[in-house]
Amino acid sequence: MTASPSSSAQTAREALAVRLTHLRKDAGLTGKELSARCGWHPAKTTRIQKAAVLPSDADICAWCTACGTEDQAEDLIATARAVESMYLEWRRLHKDGMRKVQEGWNTLHDRTRVCRVYVSNVPPGFFQTPGFATALMEQITAFQGTPNDITEAVAARIARSRFLYEGDHRYVVLMEESVLRFRTADSETMRGQLRHLLAVMPLASVSLGIIPFTAQRTVWPLEAFYVHDDTMAVVETLTAEIRVTQPREIADYAKAFASLQQMAVYGDDARALIHTAIDALG
Repeated sequence: MTASPSSSAQTAREALAVRLTHLRKDAGLTGKELSARCGWHPAKTTRIQKAAVLPSDADICAWCTACGTEDQAEDLIATARAVESMYLEWRRLHKDGMRKVQEGWNTLHDRTRVCRVYVSNVPPGFFQTPGFATALMEQITAFQGTPNDITEAVAARIARSRFLYEGDHRYVVLMEESVLRFRTADSETMRGQLRHLLAVMPLASVSLGIIPFTAQRTVWPLEAFYVHDDTMAVVETLTAEIRVTQPREIADYAKAFASLQQMAVYGDDARALIHTAIDALG
């Protein structure tokens, strides 16, 4: 696992490294002595203590055994797994296809009451039509070279839209105007997707704002992010999903979202931008 671009993940890795280092020192062991007991090269101990690598479950068990702290292994393994889940490469997530990941997202949305979403590339999954989702997932699968379970994955993604109608869920969504204009699918599919946006706009659970090309920027265009109940922000990059859990970072995403909201248009003005995008499809 390479260093995460998310400081939340890196900070958590460093905290784990500090805990392991303290165990070694409390046991009165040097790095070389611990390495000998664990049966690996001293350089590996150095990399773990510098948070350059994330130790495996077996590494943590060996470390704790060497330090005589076997009772702490289970907790440290759980911590390491939590760190690992902060930064997940799409190819790893999609190694068996996309369906399981989509179902996991549905579980997260089920327990989220307020979801603030910013997108600059494609509509969020809960707004997507089956045709648009299929076209997008075909591109992703081809790019990543991962197994094709698009039919099942699309069904799981479309199922997420039920949260627009069920329960006490609230979706506050901001889209760059580019989302309306990118030809992610063929013209007919794009037309259907844009009309679907018009259809969901009146829902009580939905607030949709669109940031026009002409808006005076106070925040530059960003990669897509989802803020779930102010407890976690999920950022989508080309290669990975990053789960941000540090309060100060979540606050930064909330701050950016608030500024982006000020640039957006709503209601009739937003609908006008969607209609213009539909007309541009011919």
